[in-house]
Amino acid sequence: MKPALIIGSTCVDVIINISHLPKTGEDIHPDSQSMALGGCAFNVAYAMELLKAPYTLISPVGGGTYGDYAAKQLTSLGIPLQIRVPDQENGCCYCLVEASGERTFLSLHGVEYTFQKSWMEPYPSENYHFAYVCGLEIEEKTGIHLIEYLEGQKNLEVFYAPGPRGARISPEKRARMLALHPFLHLNEQEAMELSGQTQYEKAARHLQAATKNAVVVTLGNRGAFCLKKDGTGRLFPPAPVKAIVDTIGAGDTHAGAILACLTKGKPLEEAVAYANRMAAAVVKVRGASLPPGLIPHF
Repeated sequence: MKPALIIGSTCVDVIINISHLPKTGEDIHPDSQSMALGGCAFNVAYAMELLKAPYTLISPVGGGTYGDYAAKQLTSLGIPLQIRVPDQENGCCYCLVEASGERTFLSLHGVEYTFQKSWMEPYPSENYHFAYVCGLEIEEKTGIHLIEYLEGQKNLEVFYAPGPRGARISPEKRARMLALHPFLHLNEQEAMELSGQTQYEKAARHLQAATKNAVVVTLGNRGAFCLKKDGTGRLFPPAPVKAIVDTIGAGDTHAGAILACLTKGKPLEEAVAYANRMAAAVVKVRGASLPPGLIPHF
């Protein structure tokens, strides 16, 4: 199968480990702080890089401290910087990680969440099969240009991860994205918020009625539910995890693993089962990037 276009953000995760989320006026001492490369599109692309699946990452990298850090890290990983915008600031994401491993994000958006159609000119869409996009980019003002670009590329199958703010995207943008018949990848809370349903399978079927395509709903330590195009659904059990370090990037890694499998011609069921193993591996390490030596057998 043809490579995947991965369109979206590369930012810097500032990971702050704390015992619990502070209350208003409370003074707590973080256990540690570190920086790592992140952003939904980067995390997806990195999973594909680990699994040696073909892709092109279209991700604007800005200037400033975080832009310079992102550019240096991408270069060290051998991932080409297709778009550099040094005169605009790159943002970051403050990741508050509690003792349980659960994470809360405070995202400071910069140029990495923007989009311009001209960036796509060197990459003819007929050379690709999937185009990954995230709701965080769609929500931005320039998200309308990304929607218009996708609407004009009938040969691309959209792989859409609405993300935690998917239900907050304007109704017009939401309708136009679903009208693209995208493959949907989202977690349980996102699926219920976007669909208005209160149970993950009902949410998946509600969303599939609009997209007429596959829907994958991740369920944390309960695995993942996959609803295929033909309406058949199946719950895939999780891979065992003894101890969670943090859950940063678990959903993105899951999405990237599915895309990697599909671009290599593997069936969807096999892709979701393997993605569960990749997500289980990444929650055992700090940050969103899984070290190459810990990749589950592919």
